[in-house]
Amino acid sequence: MTTLRSNPSAGGWQDALTQAVAVIQATESVALACHLSPDGDALGSTLGFHLAAINNGCHSVASWPTPLAVPTNYRSLPALGLAIDSSVFPLNPPVMLTFDCGSADRLNELHGAASNADHLIVVDHHASNQRYGTINIVDATAASTTVMVHRLLAALGWPLTRDIAWCLYTGLITDTGRFQFAATTPSVFALAEELTTFDLPIARINRELFDEHRFAYLKLAARVLERAEYDHSRSMLVSSVTQQDLAEFAVSYDEVEGLIEWLRTCIEAEITVLIKEAADSLHVSMRAKESANVGSIATSFGGGGHRLAAGFSFHGSVEDALSAIRASVDHSLEAEAV
Repeated sequence: MTTLRSNPSAGGWQDALTQAVAVIQATESVALACHLSPDGDALGSTLGFHLAAINNGCHSVASWPTPLAVPTNYRSLPALGLAIDSSVFPLNPPVMLTFDCGSADRLNELHGAASNADHLIVVDHHASNQRYGTINIVDATAASTTVMVHRLLAALGWPLTRDIAWCLYTGLITDTGRFQFAATTPSVFALAEELTTFDLPIARINRELFDEHRFAYLKLAARVLERAEYDHSRSMLVSSVTQQDLAEFAVSYDEVEGLIEWLRTCIEAEITVLIKEAADSLHVSMRAKESANVGSIATSFGGGGHRLAAGFSFHGSVEDALSAIRASVDHSLEAEAV
């Protein structure tokens, strides 16, 4: 699959925002989607806008690529139960919006609907976004895609509710790492202050998102940590999760999304890599501390993300993936040294 459109707005995200408002206000229905294996920002953005659309009289459907199941730490997200299976997603939506999705390829089976849409509005904050929409609301300086959704809702004149604020806060807190990452700016704290005025259960949200795991998950995490190998020459820590691991510990694939964050605490490693074996391919998560640019590495494999956090899919064995990653890291280090 390839980029659908190449139509970056000449005036930047502000002009794109104005164009999107005109399109959305002129339609009676929208179809919403985010990337496969959605994280907190993808889910929060999609579901937050979904609720806002419904509240303001616009028919809305929301989905993401199979499987529809998400990690249990997102179980309390408002409107999660309103998402529809991708098999019944509109084939020819008049207006479709994608959230937190840097490339059309990450839509998987929803790619066709995006290609057929009369208007495709891309809402994102990744620098690697391929601007594949007819309208691209992309600001790489934004801390999360939910920041962009907040801007879009304000431009539409669609008010926030407690449930919408809950969704937006989820994306904000997950993509800033609980306000620890470099993207955390004064404007981030200002938005967090606005969202928390809706009487959000902050302690519960944080506990469910970051501090609750099944015992089986902890046993699997111990296996992944034990398997980790440190590559001194590249300052890179690598581990993997196999389908055999998931079966042995009775852990579902969607539960292992956050394992990369356990590995990235290794003080010696500048780069952290977790290779996850899905049913039909490998999914690679990458993190960096300061100097490395894992976003460019992921982009070279058809993925995307940020300079310090990115990922991609890979078809082949874990050993093949690791070999390819090592070569890409070497190339990146050589380019930086020039």
